[in-house]
This record gives sequence, C-alpha cells and structure tokens, in this order.
Amino acid sequence: MIRLPRWAKPSDNLTPRQRRILILVGLASMSAAFINTLFTQTVAFAAEEFHISQSGQGIGASVVRLGIVICLPLVALADRYGRRPVMIAMAWAAPLVSALGAIAPSYVFLVATQTVGRPLGLTLDILIAVVALEEMPRNTRAYATGLLAVVSGIGGGVAVGSLPLADMGPTSWRLIYVVALVWVLVAIALTKWLPESGRFTKLRANNTHPRLKIATALRGHLGHICSVVFLTNMYIATASIFQNRFLKDDRGYSAALVALFTVATSAPASVGLIIGGHIADERGRRILGATLVPIGAFLLALSFTASGAAMWAFAMVGGLAFGISYPALAVYRGELFATGSRGMAGGIIMTSALFGGIVGLLGAGMVLDSGLSYGTVMMSLVAGPVIASIIVWFRYPETAHLELEDISPDA
Repeated sequence: MIRLPRWAKPSDNLTPRQRRILILVGLASMSAAFINTLFTQTVAFAAEEFHISQSGQGIGASVVRLGIVICLPLVALADRYGRRPVMIAMAWAAPLVSALGAIAPSYVFLVATQTVGRPLGLTLDILIAVVALEEMPRNTRAYATGLLAVVSGIGGGVAVGSLPLADMGPTSWRLIYVVALVWVLVAIALTKWLPESGRFTKLRANNTHPRLKIATALRGHLGHICSVVFLTNMYIATASIFQNRFLKDDRGYSAALVALFTVATSAPASVGLIIGGHIADERGRRILGATLVPIGAFLLALSFTASGAAMWAFAMVGGLAFGISYPALAVYRGELFATGSRGMAGGIIMTSALFGGIVGLLGAGMVLDSGLSYGTVMMSLVAGPVIASIIVWFRYPETAHLELEDISPDA
C-alpha cells in the first residue's frame, strides 16, 4: 500500500459519503475545466482560419466571458432548489453546447456557441466549489479546494493535449470541440450517484432561505473578494489567452510544442496546489495567499521576456507560486457566505473575475496590436496582483479551523 507524505493527505479523516462526493465533484471539475479551457486553447488556431487579428481574438474572448451573466440566475436556482439538480443539468448541457463549435461556419458563430457553453461550465464549476465546501470537514476545505484544482487541471490538460489535432490541417482545430462530447459520461455519473448537499438539505428542512443582500455585502467581504479576483484575473486571463499566440508567433512553437510547454510548466503548479491546501488548513490562509500571488505573477511575466530554458524555468516557478497560493484564496469564496446565499455569492465573484479578464484582454489586445511587446504588457499587468495582495493582507479574515456556521451563520 502506498503511503502518502503528510502534506499530500487531508488533515481530517473523510467519511465514505465525503469521499464519494469528492470523487464525483472531481470528475465534474474535469468536465468544467475542459469546457472553460476549450476556447482559450483553440482561439489562436480558429483565428487563422477566419483571419482574425490579435485584438479580434481579445474581443472574442471578452464576449465569451460576458456570457457569465448566464450563471447568475442558474446559481440563484441552486440556492433556492438545491445544488444537485442544477449541477446535473449543467453537466449535460455544457459539453453538448460547447461541441457545436466544431461546426462553426464563422468566427461569430464560434464565439456565440462558447458564449453560452462556457458559462454553463462555469456554473458547474461554481457549484462544485460550493458542494465541496459544504461537505468537507473544517480542516480539509482548503485541501479539497487544492485537490479539485489538480483534478480539474487534468480536464484542462485534455484540452491542451488535444492541441496536436490542430496541426493536421487549417480546419482540424474543430476536432478538439468534438472531444467535448466525452464529458457526457460525467453527466451520467452525476445523475446516478451525486447526493444533495447535506447543509442545503438541513437548510431546506428548516424552511429558511436567507438571501444575499448585495448592497450590504459589497461593503464587506463580497466587495473585498470581488476586488481581489478582478485584479488578479486581469493578469491571469491575459496570460492564459495570449500565451499560445506568444509561443507560436514570437518563439515559433508548433501546436505540439505549445501543448508540451503548457503541460510541463503546469506540472509544478499541480504539486503546489496540494502543498498549498495542506498549509492553508494547518497554518492559515491569509498570509500565504497575500505573499505568493504577486511573486507568482512577477515570475510568470518574466517568462514572456525570456527565451529557451529561462522561459521554461520562470513559467514553472511562477506556476508553482500561484499553485501554492490558490487554495488559500479560493476557499474564501464560499467560506465567507451563508448556505442560502453561497451559490449566488460564488456567481457574483466569478462575474467579477470574468470582467477583470475582459478589461485585461481588451487592453492587452489593443496595445499588442500597436506593437508593444508581450513582456512589457505582462510586466505592467503585475500591478493588479500586487494591489490584490494588499487587500488580502489587510482586509481578509483568517478562517482556518472554523466551521462554516461559525464563519457565516445561516440566519
């Protein structure tokens, strides 16, 4: 029997129900990650067929992100009627709608299908985080958040690993959208075996449905979290969208080499997610997240200024720093809100993150088309994560070792 190191194990022992739910939401996170990565990874190749400029790619990616508004009524339904029915519906709809990109006759059609399909995947992603937080014991929430991020990386990795299909011909990028249909198998598994969240069942039994008062919440934790995810995603979304174009155009990488770079430089981040989750549960979230986010951003920006081994090294170490910081900050998105409003809060936070990405993408696309280098653009955007870390340091509470009801009572 393989003995895992201490940092790779949860601090609490999980019950059979908790293990089953963690496995199921892990499978769902793979599906959601594939759908959410699909357009990002293929837009550079689709743009060649449809003759779209870099600013056009940025606009298309921004429009796809605007589809986040679809999430808000869906997560509101999950707060009212339950996580399970909405998750199952999203698990079916997201891959089916996204796969329509394979038959896109134009760039506009492609963007339109992903403007619907991607938010369905994002809704699934939001509810995955909600169910994991509501079902995991108090000293395992950050660990579970990191573990789910690792597993979701496999789903994103499937999208990245499918990139060599784009080298087969000018239109073969469409085959990657066909791959989306494999995630229907996850929808079948959720339909059969996913139970309703225990905390939501208890809330419904008490016949209480507290609502998130947005005007009040924006003066408190919701406003802080939205500001942080807006600023960090200005950077992260821009880096993720334009990395493939940078590697193709500035470094002359093929689709296969782009895929290899993405997988290789993401591997350390996967280890960091587990380590970071364990540290966040044992030692606390706030200082860990506030310290490593700007360090990761700076190192990753350096990879856009370097070439050869240095480029790979900066990307790997930057990804590791981001990986360690992620569970510490991501777990706040659900911990600071009551059960009856946790889904809606997650939707608002995700919306803020997506709008941050839109601002970054539009701005970066325009200045890149004007001739500014990728390195200069990415170094400028590091200011976002730096400001975000200051907000975390001074405004976020410490939530490690507390029950959700102690952090945000269902009242």
